[in-house]
Amino acid sequence: MKIKLELFGACRDFSDRDHLEFNIKDQIEIKDFRIEIINYLEKNFKGNESFKKIVKSSAFCSEDNNIINDSYKISRDQKIGIIPPIGGG
Repeated sequence: MKIKLELFGACRDFSDRDHLEFNIKDQIEIKDFRIEIINYLEKNFKGNESFKKIVKSSAFCSEDNNIINDSYKISRDQKIGIIPPIGGG
């Protein structure tokens, strides 16, 4: 399944596009998707602890713009937004 991660705020620095695409074999919860994103960052921005911290503290939203929690399951091709904290908090 393909997950399109829409990047907002400070997360826009993760790519030269406004999104990232992930191919995931099985359904995945947001808490595990965070790990996938951090693995991508480690591969592409090795040692950038600031980017990892942003992912760990960010909120996520569904295609219909609702905030979703870490137990939300992504089970089909879908767009998910990552919303970093504003002002460091």
